[in-house]
Amino acid sequence: MIQMTSKNISFNELKVLNTLCQNGTNTNNETEEKDENLKELISSCISLSKYESRSFKSLWPQIVAALIAAAFHIGNGTSMAYSAVLIAQLKEPGSEIKTTDQQNSWIASVLIIAVLFSSTLSGILMDNLGRLNTIKLASIPGVLGWSITALANQVSLIIVGRILVGVSAAWGTSPGLVYISEISSSHIRMSLMALAPTYVAFGMILMYLGGYLIHWRMLAWISTIFMVTPAILCCFIHESPSWLILKGNVKLAQKSLEWLHKHQPNPADKNESYAGLQLKLLQQEQKKTEEQSKNRKVTGARAVIKEFMKPTGYKPILTLCGLFLFHHFSGLYITMFYSISFIEEAGTSMNAYIASILIGTVRLIMSIAGLFILKMFRRRTLLMFSCLFMSLWMFVAGLYTSWIQDGSSNAKWVPVMSLLLYVIFSTVGFLNIPAMLIAELFPLEIRGIGYSITYSFYCLFMFTALHSYYNLRNFFGGATHLQWFFSVMCLAGLVYTYIFVPETKGKKLESITEYFRKGCFYIGRGIDDEVCANRNVTKVEV
Repeated sequence: MIQMTSKNISFNELKVLNTLCQNGTNTNNETEEKDENLKELISSCISLSKYESRSFKSLWPQIVAALIAAAFHIGNGTSMAYSAVLIAQLKEPGSEIKTTDQQNSWIASVLIIAVLFSSTLSGILMDNLGRLNTIKLASIPGVLGWSITALANQVSLIIVGRILVGVSAAWGTSPGLVYISEISSSHIRMSLMALAPTYVAFGMILMYLGGYLIHWRMLAWISTIFMVTPAILCCFIHESPSWLILKGNVKLAQKSLEWLHKHQPNPADKNESYAGLQLKLLQQEQKKTEEQSKNRKVTGARAVIKEFMKPTGYKPILTLCGLFLFHHFSGLYITMFYSISFIEEAGTSMNAYIASILIGTVRLIMSIAGLFILKMFRRRTLLMFSCLFMSLWMFVAGLYTSWIQDGSSNAKWVPVMSLLLYVIFSTVGFLNIPAMLIAELFPLEIRGIGYSITYSFYCLFMFTALHSYYNLRNFFGGATHLQWFFSVMCLAGLVYTYIFVPETKGKKLESITEYFRKGCFYIGRGIDDEVCANRNVTKVEV
């Protein structure tokens, strides 16, 4: 296993190095050439590890910077949960704005379309303006969107506000993750990246709680705080050193490194500080990246298209799209965006807002626990285990909803308890792993564009599922059969995973590529062992 200890590697190199860490070291002839240009960089990173202190005092500047950079995700969580609160309050008898089911579906789903089309621009902005400046810029459409929503006197204005909030979410969240990946030490990087889903879950809890206490207009005004505060706080931390060096601002990069590592002890056998060593490493990496970029330009678009015409290009997309179908139509995001209405229709005696807060709290706790679970078990095992018990508890929720509605049972607490267990088992695997697989199934040559294309499909499936909620409910004749439909989709996701989805944890990139090159059905096969046996490749697991 390769232990990377560099704190400030460039984003492009980071993606390649993380791939090596995830998939092990390849020793076959086909991949040696790809890895050769990274050997010097890896050696440099390892050589710095002996100077690195891992005490809290030495790491707290990175932790503070990560806490601030990821803070925009709180606003992302509030915007996701706001549709549940808004739709529920607009349905109340005294509501000044009346909406139809079709309009409600747009209120919930339009956020995802806005995120989809704004994500590409987010990458352009963060590369040109900087990671922190993009977060600051993201507050503008966010404040504008929430203000329009708060002042809206018709549904169309609410939808416009939701679009702007979606743009803000795309611009404000991605730069934060990139920033954390560039400034954090390798041994705390994953923990700091986990701030994002934790913040999202926390934002959802705040919104559900606010919906229980406050009118939706006031909630919209309050939500502007979660747009402005991260932008203001970003003024008190330093920009990513990697980006500053990319732009030629060596002096600012040095100041940033000195702040991030101000409590790191000076190396005993060196005449310069730890930050100084990092600066030299970053400058070397930048030269390597520029050389590699020049070499890649000769390939052109035709070569990229040719790669996607191969089984290793189009099969991952098809495999993931099938998984996304079951993922999004299993009710995962529908129960988030429509949680209050969904719980009310289940016939529970518990207040739907309180139930939503409870479910959100459970999701927050399990999101944190899920980090440790992912390190312990294989992806396929977690996916199938998660799907099985999600299917079971959603079926139980539908069963008791049916009994409550026809008067056969008074156990109105069971649907909420079943939804809680459904959420718990979703966070174990099916909620997070499909999105993780997007970054793990493509060859290095097309990983970036493959990720972009597949993530677009991910958003389109999510939009379709959210937008079709009321149509599905009407088609199945109410909450009972809709919950059973979700149960069936979870079970179908289990079967699909068993047949088609390859294992990625502890697998070399070459073994994953070989699976798509040679086959279509996984069905529990140990493809990594097969490749090692056929090619006399040394198996190295991470």
